[in-house]
Amino acid sequence: MSDSPREESFSSLQHIAIIMDGNGRWAQRRHLPRLLGHRAGVKAVERIVRATTSYHIPYLSLYAFSTENWKRPQTEVKGLMSIFKFYIRKKIDELREEGVRLRFAGRMQGVPDDIREIMYQAENITKNGERLQLIVCLNYGGRQEILDAIQHIVRENDGTEITEGTFRKYLYLPDIPDPDLIIRTSGEQRLSNFWLWQGAYSELYFTSVLWPDFTEKTLKDAIDSFEKRDRRYGGIQS
Repeated sequence: MSDSPREESFSSLQHIAIIMDGNGRWAQRRHLPRLLGHRAGVKAVERIVRATTSYHIPYLSLYAFSTENWKRPQTEVKGLMSIFKFYIRKKIDELREEGVRLRFAGRMQGVPDDIREIMYQAENITKNGERLQLIVCLNYGGRQEILDAIQHIVRENDGTEITEGTFRKYLYLPDIPDPDLIIRTSGEQRLSNFWLWQGAYSELYFTSVLWPDFTEKTLKDAIDSFEKRDRRYGGIQS
């Protein structure tokens, strides 16, 4: 992933999460098949991964495929899975060389076997990456994650008090920090079941830009907006 933007650092920003929305509309406006919109969306992912690493932001999570997306036409779902397999295989060595650790969050038992195998391989190949943790949320739903955590707690609870810290241990990726900033593209202003527990105190940023048109400048605009905000977590400004 060459041609990185200029180096810059944002010490207060550790984790950016993005709801990548608008691929289909981008294609429709150009009278193209929806799958071409998803392919264009992958190019936007490449741009934003480069920008995030150049800004020294250690965590980037992307909402790629929700638990509800299986309801889409099967031709589109199969096309999305094919695109996913192709780009993971194509980019995995490059991610490793760039110090990017690829991880996945979601219900793995609901993912086709061939996709799951590629995911495990990708996580293993990039496990030593220290420059950026790229979390791809695939077959992910915030409510389902909470329900899965509760079911594990019920099975394993020995009568001790359940605290936030205890609950966090049962989330899909308990070691990653909560997102500081959640960005949603395409003009929609809702979380759509994304990082519901982790996003309790995240700053939200909505843009009308469709995901395939999302650039380093769009990301920088969102970061600049975040940097101007006063995060009090329920308290008052000192």
